[in-house]
Amino acid sequence: MAETRSAATPMAFIRAMVLAYEKYGADPAEALQRARIAPLSLHRTHACITAEQMETFSEAAMRELDDEALGWFGRRLPWGSYGMLCRASLGSPNLGVALKRWCRHHRLLVDDVLLTLRSAGQRAELTIEECRPGDARMREFCLLTLLRYVHGFACWATDSRIPLLAVSFAHAPPIHHAAYALMFPGPVRFDAGVTGISFDEEYLRLPIRRDEAALRAMLRRALPLTVLQYRRDRLLVQRVRELLSVQQTADTLASALNMSVRSLHRQLKEEGTSLQALKDQVRRDMAIEMLTRTTRSVKQIALAVAFRNEKSFTRAFGQWTGESPTEYRRKLSTVARSA
Repeated sequence: MAETRSAATPMAFIRAMVLAYEKYGADPAEALQRARIAPLSLHRTHACITAEQMETFSEAAMRELDDEALGWFGRRLPWGSYGMLCRASLGSPNLGVALKRWCRHHRLLVDDVLLTLRSAGQRAELTIEECRPGDARMREFCLLTLLRYVHGFACWATDSRIPLLAVSFAHAPPIHHAAYALMFPGPVRFDAGVTGISFDEEYLRLPIRRDEAALRAMLRRALPLTVLQYRRDRLLVQRVRELLSVQQTADTLASALNMSVRSLHRQLKEEGTSLQALKDQVRRDMAIEMLTRTTRSVKQIALAVAFRNEKSFTRAFGQWTGESPTEYRRKLSTVARSA
């Protein structure tokens, strides 16, 4: 499920949807033709299709079968069910409330699975509990699609990329497990105790940035939410600032953020800043903190904030504040004595 026209989506997902046609006694021929998928290719173990073909066949199947769950559950989810979940969550003040509403309302639709949002330390975890065994042949596609639905909605609702710290599946790795790296931006583990995703808890505090008009526009082509990866990360600047206190190079920062150096520079530019500007801000704040709260010498502070020598630190500090470190500290002392 890549953002390009390359064939990277496993044919196994189409086979799983064809099982829904079998369950309902319907013929998938028209949907296959519309998606330009040859019936004989369904049986090729390692065959792949494009994201566009996946979207076309998925929408056709859901409409023809009137089941957005594609036979996964004990009852149909008529066309528009997940749109209703989006609408019910849209008026939330932040993502945390929106996802809790999503989980609660999903429980009203089906009881085959239970979605739960929890906070654990600095992580938010959204898990899927399988309450009733279904068709084992559909299980993998059901679980990964449910996770992609909720992650896609979260990214769309906040207009932000939400990097995943971990993705886990309770089933064994499928033959096409390598494709999961394209679907989930984070480390994926199989044979886990629970199926779910985890991400930085700070994203739960992001406000919902979409309105009813945006929802109507999105629902006209909602399925790409399960295919495309958001590029913008609204917490990127904050996360880079936090990491800069211990990570000083672009390479180590990019690695910690699970992205390329080029992507890091591009996304920071889109946020109206740069890595150098953030480095300067962090060094300035650290220097002011030490000048204010410690008795360290200017030379010691210069080394602590990663300057080669006192002279270069003094020059940079003057550019940041209009004063030398010594003048800044003297002024603070004068204010403190007169207080």
